[in-house]
Amino acid sequence: MSNLTSMTEFLLMGFSNTWELQVVHATFFLMIYLMALIGNLIIFTIISLDVHLHTPMYFFLKNLSFLDLCLISVTVPKSIVNSLSHNSSISYLGCVLQLFLVILFAGSEISILTVMSYDRYVAICQPLHYETIMIKGSCVKMAVASWFSGGVVGTMYSASTFSLPFCGSREIHQFFCDVPSLLRISCSEKHIVVYVSVAIGLGLGIFCCIYIITSYVHIFSTVLKIPTTQGRSKAFSTCLPHLIVFIVFIITGAMAYLKPPFDSNTVLDLLLSMFYTVVPPTLNPVIYSLRNKDMKTSINKLIAWKHSSEGLMKFFP
Repeated sequence: MSNLTSMTEFLLMGFSNTWELQVVHATFFLMIYLMALIGNLIIFTIISLDVHLHTPMYFFLKNLSFLDLCLISVTVPKSIVNSLSHNSSISYLGCVLQLFLVILFAGSEISILTVMSYDRYVAICQPLHYETIMIKGSCVKMAVASWFSGGVVGTMYSASTFSLPFCGSREIHQFFCDVPSLLRISCSEKHIVVYVSVAIGLGLGIFCCIYIITSYVHIFSTVLKIPTTQGRSKAFSTCLPHLIVFIVFIITGAMAYLKPPFDSNTVLDLLLSMFYTVVPPTLNPVIYSLRNKDMKTSINKLIAWKHSSEGLMKFFP
């Protein structure tokens, strides 16, 4: 039996063995990546520059945009290069790092989405106490805790997974290194350590899910009491997209990791992984900027600044 140290590289699976379809895949992924890159960079830049957006809600949105940008950058560019270069290999250390970063950013994103639901809960259900509860220090601590939780889970997942020996096939049935696909090519039948890590991550996800659902139950019950239609519409337009993104993110991620590791490899595995690593980073900029009045106003101000010699003073009052 080969020891894990003898495994110097893995082979990532492509979406097709046909060259023409590989080009189509690379082009499609490149378009998605550019959309996510530009959208999240715009949000991050606008929030950083416009002092009117230096509020708790946009502070967490800024963190979310950065996480989205990092999450999609860990997987998609490598997949594009592999499709166009006829080389699907990834080094052992590269696979370790990729798995760690994917879990780090995905776990941190779940935590940030949970914190964002708390921010909306306080803003809508306890508006008179919002400024005293969501002070800058508290917001920073919650963001740091979100990143830390993602880092802890990422360390556990990568350490436990790569403590297993790998022998035989080097082909990972996925376009990036993830735990279920790596377990399938492990020559160890005992995955207790990995299952413990998955259980801890699952526990964190369940806690976040319950907390978000509870928050939105209170939010929606409060919103329905708002007398004006315009007020209800504004509150729902802010909260519903957030809830939809979280549901897609958490369900697809849970399906991918709770699926028995020794099931046959199917296209469903690739589609599920796309939904929790590619779709949210691409859709979040659209949901949070194009439909957001404050963000559109800031973008217009930035555009006006480019055509005005006094734009800097207008943008930084």
